[in-house]
Amino acid sequence: MFGMKARTGGVDYIVVCLGNPGDKYTTTRHNMGFLCGDYIADKEGFSFKKIKFKSNYEIVDFHGFKVMFMKPQTFMNSSGEAVRPAADFYKVPAENIIVLVDDINLDVGQMRIRRKGSSGGHNGMKSIAEHLKTDDYPRIKLGVGKKPHPDFDLADFVLGNFSPADMKKLPDVFENASSALALIMKGDFDGAMCKYNS
Repeated sequence: MFGMKARTGGVDYIVVCLGNPGDKYTTTRHNMGFLCGDYIADKEGFSFKKIKFKSNYEIVDFHGFKVMFMKPQTFMNSSGEAVRPAADFYKVPAENIIVLVDDINLDVGQMRIRRKGSSGGHNGMKSIAEHLKTDDYPRIKLGVGKKPHPDFDLADFVLGNFSPADMKKLPDVFENASSALALIMKGDFDGAMCKYNS
């Protein structure tokens, strides 16, 4: 339930930052969730140093809520293997698991918030839905742009690096994502969508 009161000792929300581990993937389009998580961590003064649940993670006070920010280290297609154990351990329901994910249907700099929905062909989202046994979890979709040509291989595209020009656009959308997370947790999901959806 969005806008819940912060609990004492537990975790109120899990923010799942999707990406692939390893230096060669750092600035690829598929690592948009990792990049956004790193931006928020730098802004909020924490780092993903703890290791558990097949993830690098930290639990922090974020706008009055105890929030677990996690970067699954399973590789994208098996992200659910990290999310489900963490959700079970901290007893966090699916509706309080917010996923930061790349989206090829949005231009770089655009963002779209959804309460729930299908994976849309995204293997990381598909894995999370399979392990949670529901796709009723919110997500913040971060645009990485469309393939340059319909015949261009999708895997090659999402595992390609952002251009320098596109990299300059990322901080603004990451700042918006951080603000949207705060609104969602405080119970203003509609306000977040109205303000930030492209």
